[in-house]
Amino acid sequence: MKEYPRFTDEFETAIRKHFSFIYNDEVVEKCLRETHRLLEKYNLRPPEERKEFKDVWSHQDQILITYGDMVQPKIGEAVDKLNVQHKFLNEYAKDFLSTIHILPFFPSSSDDGFSVVDYKRVDSRLGGWEDIEALSKDYRLMGDLVMNHVSRYSMWFKKYTDQQKPYTDYFIEVDPDTDMSSVTRPRSSPILTPVHTEEGEKFVWTTFSDDQIDVNFSNPELLFRYIDIFLFYISEGLSLIRLDAVAFIWKELGTSCIHLPETHEIVKLMRTIVDHFVPQTTLITETNVPHKENISYFGEGDEAHMVYQFSLPPLLLHAIITENAEYLTEWAKSLKPLPKNCTYFNFTASHDGIGVRPLEGLVPDDEFTALVESMKKRGGFVSEKQNADGTLSPYELNITYFDAFSDYNGSQSMQERRYICSQLIMLSLQGVPGIYFHNLTATRNNIRGVSITGRYRTINRKKWKYEELVDLLNDPDTNTYRIFNRYKDILLKRNEHPAFHPFGKQTVYDIGSDLFCIMREDPDKTERILVVANLTTDKITKSLEEQDLPIEKKSTYDDILTGETRVKDQKLELDACQVAWLVV
Repeated sequence: MKEYPRFTDEFETAIRKHFSFIYNDEVVEKCLRETHRLLEKYNLRPPEERKEFKDVWSHQDQILITYGDMVQPKIGEAVDKLNVQHKFLNEYAKDFLSTIHILPFFPSSSDDGFSVVDYKRVDSRLGGWEDIEALSKDYRLMGDLVMNHVSRYSMWFKKYTDQQKPYTDYFIEVDPDTDMSSVTRPRSSPILTPVHTEEGEKFVWTTFSDDQIDVNFSNPELLFRYIDIFLFYISEGLSLIRLDAVAFIWKELGTSCIHLPETHEIVKLMRTIVDHFVPQTTLITETNVPHKENISYFGEGDEAHMVYQFSLPPLLLHAIITENAEYLTEWAKSLKPLPKNCTYFNFTASHDGIGVRPLEGLVPDDEFTALVESMKKRGGFVSEKQNADGTLSPYELNITYFDAFSDYNGSQSMQERRYICSQLIMLSLQGVPGIYFHNLTATRNNIRGVSITGRYRTINRKKWKYEELVDLLNDPDTNTYRIFNRYKDILLKRNEHPAFHPFGKQTVYDIGSDLFCIMREDPDKTERILVVANLTTDKITKSLEEQDLPIEKKSTYDDILTGETRVKDQKLELDACQVAWLVV
């Protein structure tokens, strides 16, 4: 009888290589046995037919990013918050949203869910697994595997402080006199945190905060705890798994402790498991770093299926604020063809701030500084990280993406135009679009929330009261009504055009610093759409005769979005901050 009956020969060969690389040959057999045990636990076998990954996603897919309690129950209503959000989405968004990313919905002690106390429990303040199951029947669901750290209030860490085996090997102890200057820091907080244990004071590794204790992936048993959690989430209806802060998971003193080879191999291991047993599942890595480092998580098509397009939010913001498409066009042209079965996760805002590290090297330093300062003038904040030499530099801009376009002259109309321009460009690019809840509702800076929590990120994490939000959505005089309904109309139109398929071709054209221009074409080559965006606050009339664009000299091209003619006899006309979708 075969020793591992659930393994195919191909799978066994692949994971042997993974475990040998991550650890050593001596533990490979133990790792194989544990892998097989978990496959049996979740009753996983290789499917008889595997769907091509490019067929898992289409132009009709969008991912809404939201907290489980983003829409709060009506006053006095005793109902699970997840259930309330489900009801709201079904009432207002089901016809134009296919996928929901519910940010960490587990018991947590800080960071709005990202300091997990118990990975396998739903926070009782939100609901239960039955609410997640109900949502999964109406939407494809994405969830977070917070891999780098756990809460100091977790059972794992409590047993560590009690010095119980095996938890004593779950965390990373470091002598406080150790030189750690080479370690890449995403925060300015101390990297080591003193804790009291049954054996006295010890210093543990804390990349993000003293409440988020880094775990020790050099211990194979710890890795299998996370593989177990990973498979558990899939069994509970999550078909997209976001690997949070995955870049930092492997530690080795004397190195940067970011993007280490073992980290990439762990992602490859998870991809191998997915490809062989749950091929309908999508892996997405969250690595808020410069572009070249970020896309390294595609590997050779054997790591993440999707990576966050982290350079896009700050670069797009910069282009529209400065009314200059030069750097955005240059960056878009530099994007290389993606490995098979890989695509981008495009977004402009998320629960975090607008990361500016991915902007490094893409715009001049003085323009980078000017962008940071302009966000402060618009009511935002700037979070900083500590550099190797002890200095501080901007890490992210804390501001809602809608208010990032607020006009110094108080023009709401121009603010809305600029904002919609940014969203249309994002929705046009190759990849699957991710839309933060507050992008749909044109939410303003939550300054009051920041004053209550003392955390800059709260500015973009407002929680809506059900009645408050519904009232705004029914009032044509509000930003929320206008943006929500415009967004809905755009997405419904986008759904009709296969040229926006996430695996379709993208061609970038440089037709001047005032315009951003790309062409999209679906994989089956049935449709081509020319996307032209005016990044300025002035109306543009421009001859396209000198441009190498796929348009006929005497043809007329109408905008899908408005039905109006935008190109006639090779002359383009666009209003201020207007984006046109032209079938060519």
